[in-house]
This record gives sequence, structure tokens and C-alpha cells, in this order.
Amino acid sequence: MLDLKLIEKLTNAPGVSGNENAVRTIVRAGIEKHVDDIRVDALGNLIAFKRATGKGKRGTGPKVMLAAHMDEVGLMVTFIDKQGYLKFDKVGGVDNRVLLAKRVLVGKDRTPGVIGVRPIHMIWRKGEHKKVSTNEELVIDIGAATQEEAQKAAAVGDYVVFDTAYEDWGALVKAKAFDDRIGCYLMMELLKGGYPFPLYAAFTTQEEVGLRGARVAAYRTLPDIAFILEGTGAADMPQPKEGDTSRVPALGKGPVVTVMDRSVICDKGLVKLLRDAAKAKRIPLQVKQPGIGGTDAGRIHITREGVRTVVLAIPARYIHSPVGLMAKADIANGLKLMQAALAKVR
Repeated sequence: MLDLKLIEKLTNAPGVSGNENAVRTIVRAGIEKHVDDIRVDALGNLIAFKRATGKGKRGTGPKVMLAAHMDEVGLMVTFIDKQGYLKFDKVGGVDNRVLLAKRVLVGKDRTPGVIGVRPIHMIWRKGEHKKVSTNEELVIDIGAATQEEAQKAAAVGDYVVFDTAYEDWGALVKAKAFDDRIGCYLMMELLKGGYPFPLYAAFTTQEEVGLRGARVAAYRTLPDIAFILEGTGAADMPQPKEGDTSRVPALGKGPVVTVMDRSVICDKGLVKLLRDAAKAKRIPLQVKQPGIGGTDAGRIHITREGVRTVVLAIPARYIHSPVGLMAKADIANGLKLMQAALAKVR
């Protein structure tokens, strides 16, 4: 049974890269009774440790690491003009096409705002309506009339998060930040179990701006094996070309294993482990199109002498935008698959 209330809390929490405090607080409260040690490092990674139990309780098995990043893409205030509008820059990979007219929350007081865009009636440059506005051309309107008034509610350096609330749509759930709060959720659930090997769970920071927290977390824990739990883009919407191979993965067809992306070539043995576990438990499993995207695996697998690494992700439509959709069945199957796979780790 999925803990939908926990997924709601995790996805609603603000956590743009470098400002993961609210997410870390939720994670810590949810796992502290299930782990033997929790530490937060200089980059803000929360690293939990579970001692081996059962026959392998002395830690004779491989040292295993689970990793998921707490941060989400968002914006940051860079300037406040004389009319009280906020200029901003992007934090992480945000497509300019998804910014127009979106509701946002600014700073620690979560001041409401909207990313303003001139209506079509006021476009005066020929062809302007055919091009995508850059973030440099847009502003956030918080309803202030002057620079001084705006400065009472916002400041340069304030984080800006998309104003999106979790909703249950039956078979699907809608929220922001499934990339990668869903990985955080899966790890929190997995930490409730016992394992015959020492287990580290790294809730990492700043993945969206260069996989930064993962580099530090892996160096600290020095795992033998790493499973990276992620949210990945689904492509099961109409495509420009019928039969386009990018139409994978799809919602409702299971979690997704990565063979290769732009940051890592996953360990063949661990890919097989996931595939074999899925087959044995009759869990649907998809394969991510090789060469697309990147995850914390890109830093973890080249730490020190190298780490055997694999990525398992849950597909979501419209990732890196103000709203995403994810299938409950895929989340549940992702959890079952990881439980089955960890039971086979030797």
C-alpha cells in the first residue's frame, strides 16, 4: 500500500537546488526510527546508515548505497526593478516554454507571484508571438507597485518554487518535483526493511545543477554497489513522428532501468539483477532509451576505485516543469522490484 500522504508531503515541500532544508526535515522525521545513524554533511546531504541484520550482521556482504536527490528545478531572484518586478534566473534545467504565466512562490515567506507575459493583443514586434521568450525577457509579478514595496517581500538570491499542489487523480497522481521526490519516497520505504549487508541511504543535494551532492556522499560512504532511484521522463504523448522510438517509457508499464545515459554506463550485472528480479516477481519493467539524460550515477560510479552502479526510475510525464503526472502502479511496482532486487544482493 502506497503512503500517498508521504508522497504529498514530499512533493509539496519546496526544495530548489541548494535549498533542500524542508525536504530533509521530512525525510529525517520519517526514517530516524528505522536506521542506526543519520548524518548531514557540508553540502546538506542526509546520509542514513543501517547495520546488517541476520547472518550477515557483521557486515560480510557488500556495502550497498541507495541514492536519491532531494532537490528540484526552480528559479532564483536576480534583480528587483523600480516598478517592483522581479528578474530571475533558472536553477537547473527548466525549459523556457513552461515558464509563461505560471504561478510561483518566492522566498522563505512563500510570497505568491506570477511569471508575467504580454497578452497577444499587445505584441508589437512582427513574429514575436512565434518565438519562445527567454527567462531574461520575463519577470515575476508579486503585485508590488515599487522597488521598495517589492523589497519588503523578496530579495535578490531568494529561491522561487512553482506553486503546484499534489492531487490524487485516481490511477495517477499529480504534483511537482517527482524528479526526484519519488526516489526519496522509495528509499524511505526501503529503509523500513532489514538487510544482510551494511546499507547507506544518501538523500543528496544539488543534483539538478551538476550532481554535486552525490560526489561528496559517495566519497564519504565508499560503497561497493549503488542503486540510484529516480524519476524519469515519460514520452507516451503524441509524437511529431508516428512510431518515434522516444515513445518510451510510458505510464503504467512499470519502472524503468537504465542501461546507459549521458552520465553512466550501468553495471551489466546489476542491470541483469533488476531484470531477473522483475521476471521472477512478474513485475513489468521498461528500458530507458540509451543516451538520454543523466543522474547521480554519473558521479557515484567513478568515485575512488569505482562503484558498481545501476539506475531504476519511475516514469513521469512533464518532468522539469511546474506539474508532473505519475502512475500509482509504477510507484508500487518500483518499490516491489527494489525489495526483490535487494533480497538477491550478495
